[in-house]
Amino acid sequence: MLGLARSTYYYQPAPVSAEELAVRAALDRAYTRWPFYGSRRLVWVLQQAGFAVGRKRVQGLMRELGLAAIYPKPRLSVPEASAREYPYLLRGLRIERPNQVWAVDITYVPLVRGWMYLVALLDWYSRYVLAWRLSNTLDTAFCLAALEEALARHGVPQIHNNDQGAQFTSREYVQRLEAHGIQISWDGRGRVYDNIFVERLWRTVKYEYLYLAEHSDGRQLTKGLSEYWRFYNEERPHQALNNCTPAEVYRG
Repeated sequence: MLGLARSTYYYQPAPVSAEELAVRAALDRAYTRWPFYGSRRLVWVLQQAGFAVGRKRVQGLMRELGLAAIYPKPRLSVPEASAREYPYLLRGLRIERPNQVWAVDITYVPLVRGWMYLVALLDWYSRYVLAWRLSNTLDTAFCLAALEEALARHGVPQIHNNDQGAQFTSREYVQRLEAHGIQISWDGRGRVYDNIFVERLWRTVKYEYLYLAEHSDGRQLTKGLSEYWRFYNEERPHQALNNCTPAEVYRG
């Protein structure tokens, strides 16, 4: 009556093995340290660390985790099929005030028994983290939730910049930006430096916090990241900001 297949009814989800989690964590660390390494070099790094992996497995994990080596190549990110193309608006632009440009991106976060995905919106001028969310799936909903919080708390930016991932090129996300009259800027394909400040943010949060602490579940990770983002925004001096904090520059 329900139209269920027998295999669906009897399916029992299998937990992710400890070896799989270890490979993912090691791959994330290697990529964060050497973002210019492609799958061949990352295979070598993982093999040197004692993991029995081949190139196909590493390539599959890189696709799943959203990792891509820093060098120009076609179709680095795949937008939603029905999405309209938007130009990259930041080339040669003088960014001189808060809320002139916001940038957004997603990164992979390992847990003791699993993993999650972290999205963050960053004010380009001040490096202030405006909003963030965690999710165990790469859907659009948690990205929209972070955007809604940033708009409610900090107002409307002039330009919103993102890569061409399906979450940010989705109809729902684009329409939310257009409803506020925000100019939409997309990174060029294969041009990871177009969103370099968010890439630097990921490196900072991973080396200063995520790799130093073990989190057993999403609740513990959420609490820890809340404390770290407060420290990052309010207390941590930023060399590029003349040793001011992002909060001082954003609010000043």
